[in-house]
Amino acid sequence: MILRRPGWLAILAVFVPLQQGFAEPVEEQGAATASFSNPVIPGFAPDPSIVRVDDDFYLINSTFEYFPGIPIYHSRDLVNWRLISYALNDPAQIELARIKSSDGIHASTIRYNDGTFYVITTNNVDGNMVNFIVTATDPRGPWSAPHVLEGAPGIDPSLFFDDDGRVWYVGNHIPPDPEFPGQAEIWLQEVDIDAMALIGERHYLWRGCCGGVWAEGPHLYKKNGYYYLLISEGGTAYEHALSVAISKEITGPYQNNPRNPVLSHRQLSYDYPITGVGHADLVELADGRWYAVALGWRLVDGIHGILGRETFLLPVTWETEPYAWKAEKLTFPVFSPTTGRVELTYPSPFEHAEPQDDGAFLDSFDSETLGLEWNFRRAHEAVFHDLEAVPGSLRLGLQAGASSQRGQYSFVGIRQRHFEFDVVTKMTFDPAVKEEAGLVAIQNDRSAFLLTMAAGSEANTIRLTKSLHGEPTLLAEAPLAGDAVYLRIAGDYLHYDFQFSIDGNAWTSLAGDVDVTSLSPAAIEGYNYTGVYLGLYATSNGIDTDNYADFDFFNYEPTATSRDGWFERQLGNETQE
Repeated sequence: MILRRPGWLAILAVFVPLQQGFAEPVEEQGAATASFSNPVIPGFAPDPSIVRVDDDFYLINSTFEYFPGIPIYHSRDLVNWRLISYALNDPAQIELARIKSSDGIHASTIRYNDGTFYVITTNNVDGNMVNFIVTATDPRGPWSAPHVLEGAPGIDPSLFFDDDGRVWYVGNHIPPDPEFPGQAEIWLQEVDIDAMALIGERHYLWRGCCGGVWAEGPHLYKKNGYYYLLISEGGTAYEHALSVAISKEITGPYQNNPRNPVLSHRQLSYDYPITGVGHADLVELADGRWYAVALGWRLVDGIHGILGRETFLLPVTWETEPYAWKAEKLTFPVFSPTTGRVELTYPSPFEHAEPQDDGAFLDSFDSETLGLEWNFRRAHEAVFHDLEAVPGSLRLGLQAGASSQRGQYSFVGIRQRHFEFDVVTKMTFDPAVKEEAGLVAIQNDRSAFLLTMAAGSEANTIRLTKSLHGEPTLLAEAPLAGDAVYLRIAGDYLHYDFQFSIDGNAWTSLAGDVDVTSLSPAAIEGYNYTGVYLGLYATSNGIDTDNYADFDFFNYEPTATSRDGWFERQLGNETQE
């Protein structure tokens, strides 16, 4: 059974902005009386896209090499999001078996039209970009097989359903005449949604306003007869930004908003603890208010974002130009209008918003299938886990692959969602030579920490191994009596304590205060778009075997009662007790 512990994330009142009047004021219908804490989806949850259907909201994220792909969350208050399905949950749907780290499923967009949900996305396989659509009449599934859109270059596709019945594809590509390295361009083409094919003329809309580096993540909206093109620019690090252009015709020309970028933290210090904000999607509420979901990094020490890019929620208003001399004044969206930056707290969008879940997770493995929270690294061609062999346990069969390899290996994990956490499992395992199994923290194929049981020369041992760029380093080792052990990782920002116990009460620290900055994307050469996963692992390290490891439970808990102090800690003025 999977249990979720309800909890309350304390309010950071000092950072709650007052919502003041702006152009196009909205009546106080449904106005919030409480606050919520950002991010609304903590841990690895980048490139959010959102859609409203009546009073229900649905949100998706990118998943890259992880499987199942494209999680689908549901909410009725924009604050509490429950994972209900995945758009890609069948290995046969798409090639995800042997992709490299940070390839795979890039930015996805979810839209709804006439009873059908559409998710459009990119699968990157060694630089070959395949753009496709999956559909469902129920977001819980089943989802269709992918409909590949032939002749669609680039990444980050989006669909726009116009009020005249026409459907449009909007994406990016590298133009044939780039003016500088990294310049990208947004393009548009009509889609025959029944045939799932591009039709008609292709239109080239915009190269952005901020130097045009990596113009991507385009979304189209229509308001008061105008089309609004929202894009991301600058790459997904410190220089990330959102820009908006406007046009009377969907095919353009698009006019740059002179106040661009409309959202960025690029102007803030490197030490500011939230950076890289961008890749947003807008949603209009039933009462006319607007909100945006956007990605951002919560950093430690101004550089290390081990949790990956997370999903933040922020209010949006619309302002009309004040220029008296203009015959037609344009209206543009204003993000987080009172401060112009993504805040850690805002007033809740709805009075009925429930207290936010604290993110604790316990799986006692007494269900017939793994819970939705669990992910694999890549889609597996063969099933390696079993919930029936020992009732109330998860059995992982040992595969030859290991954490440092691009291929498949036995791993199931959940996203690390907090800087301070405690994760515990109990494992029974009888290892042969070279075999190991246990509890691990994985960033990608190039970086992991492995707390495992292995066969020693005279008895079993508990080992802590650091894997970096494919090279293992044994950090600590201790003898172990028997074949059953409790394993624990206690996280404290950039330091983990790795422990083991025979009875689950008396714990031994195998290695304490271990520096885990190598789990930070900033510390690893290459593209690193994901966050840390904590999970269960078993490998024979290249040897064919029928052996297995049994896990009795998996328990993840945040060890800080709230996000209080994190912001201040990062700014270097943490309150002294």
